[in-house]
Amino acid sequence: MKMGGEGKVYTLAEFSQHNNAKDCWLLIGGKVYNVTKFLEDHPGGDEVLLSASGKDATDDFEDVGHSSSARAMLDGLYVGDIDASTIPTKTKYTPPNQPHYEQDKTSEFVVKLLQFLVPLLILGLAFGIRFYTKSPA
Repeated sequence: MKMGGEGKVYTLAEFSQHNNAKDCWLLIGGKVYNVTKFLEDHPGGDEVLLSASGKDATDDFEDVGHSSSARAMLDGLYVGDIDASTIPTKTKYTPPNQPHYEQDKTSEFVVKLLQFLVPLLILGLAFGIRFYTKSPA
């Protein structure tokens, strides 16, 4: 027999309340799992599970590349499904408008820098030559 109400559908708000070491649920692939009993046995440590609680942990779970036995363990932790209508739709990231980077501006900067530094170098060199060529009286 499965834990909790078999096949129960939870809203995101209900699911999100189970987000601590005494009551930790994960959402993976639209299914809700109570991983509280597994926290201390998780090979990656309990922090990994706790940080993934209260949100959709599907990507976190898949990115790690869990074994088939780890996936089979989930069956025993299943408590229900998430009501997909309560999950906010993901918004596509659109970067802020920024001025287009122009390669030509870099060369302008270098030219201006050289126009400033070259005269300073010449001046420094002139003072250096004068200082070292000055004969003691």
